[in-house]
Amino acid sequence: MDSLLYIIARAVIGFIQMLPLPTVARLGRACGGLAYWLDARHRRVAQRNLTMCFGQEKSAAEIRALAKENFRRIGESFACAAKTASMTFEEVRPHVEFVGPQSLLHPPNLQDLPNVVFAVGHFGNFELYARYHQFCPAYDCATTYRGLRQPSLNRLMQDLRERSGCRYFERRTDGVALRTAMNGSGLLLGLLADQHAGNHGLRIPFLGHDCSTSSAPAVFALRYHCVLRTAICYRVGLARWRIESGPEIPTQENDAVRSSEAIMRDVNQAFEQAVRRDPANWFWVHNRWKPAQSPRRKRNAPALAKVEDEV
Repeated sequence: MDSLLYIIARAVIGFIQMLPLPTVARLGRACGGLAYWLDARHRRVAQRNLTMCFGQEKSAAEIRALAKENFRRIGESFACAAKTASMTFEEVRPHVEFVGPQSLLHPPNLQDLPNVVFAVGHFGNFELYARYHQFCPAYDCATTYRGLRQPSLNRLMQDLRERSGCRYFERRTDGVALRTAMNGSGLLLGLLADQHAGNHGLRIPFLGHDCSTSSAPAVFALRYHCVLRTAICYRVGLARWRIESGPEIPTQENDAVRSSEAIMRDVNQAFEQAVRRDPANWFWVHNRWKPAQSPRRKRNAPALAKVEDEV
């Protein structure tokens, strides 16, 4: 079965990569629109999340329209991610704009560059975050991931991702390698921080509702004395995106180290602003606002906490 899944996935990706990017985007939107009607479970999750966050501001019809557009955007992003993975930077560049400070784009001092932690989320074509260093050539780029259960599909995903030049560290097994990388300089580390983080997460608000939030960006920034920023990928048109680097989030205040909770509150607020700016651009099909787990289930919480302990 594992080999069959690999063959099917490889064939689908190969077909997508043969097409022009705008065609891939349209195909992805069509598939996302179809999934809206066929995938009742995730449709209910998206509508429930949107109603919880925007029910006081938008009508039921507007909520349904947002959910449907969200499915189209997700389809477009997934399809385009498969296509852009095979494209060179010169081919991708006309479709992607990067907005960031000069200290990243053109650092005045190339010696002993600081490490930068980016708190990122599932906004737009989020696989494009792996191209970050191509807009900031003075830096290297890295991120963490959780391997898929199917070995062949996991290998396929990594083959696609690593063409970007970004370094990938498996959350459960690469703690030592990640620690070594963080002890160097000139590294941009992107950490996803917009999904449910289990009992290891901080219980802080997001879009007005309490939820478990990963502390990883704050932990890494504090432990390795890194600059901390957010990065958001906005869809600005068909097969066109803009990645915006947010302002630096302070890790100290009044000469004292800020708590991880205070730092991640700032991250969540930046994510909230991005969601409100373009509500259909975020990953509403994820059950973000799960209640706290019972102690019995705590050992099944996300394994990134293990990596945080190791580093």
